[in-house]
Amino acid sequence: MDKIEREGFFNRVYEAVGQIPSGMVATYGQVARLVGAPHRARYVGFALHSNPLPGEIPCHRVVFADGRLAPGFAFGGEAAQRELLESEGVHFLADGRVDLDISRWPAGLE
Repeated sequence: MDKIEREGFFNRVYEAVGQIPSGMVATYGQVARLVGAPHRARYVGFALHSNPLPGEIPCHRVVFADGRLAPGFAFGGEAAQRELLESEGVHFLADGRVDLDISRWPAGLE
């Protein structure tokens, strides 16, 4: 992925993530599908790790496919991500994963 392509991809990711409502989450793969790159979930993570506007682009609302939080959450780690999600009313399971049945944003799901 060259620089121009990467910047366009990153911007599409930021736009999609900016639409995730408070109190909901999306998965990396879900965001990748929404931006037209279904096999680029890992690149979604790279984009979010480089989030230029962390207060505006809610990258904390993106989780792994099984509901786990990102241990490498760039803006304070996993505990900070969980705190942000809990403050928005996201539901968690007893094992610490997000309850995707309750809190998953339905956009792009078949």
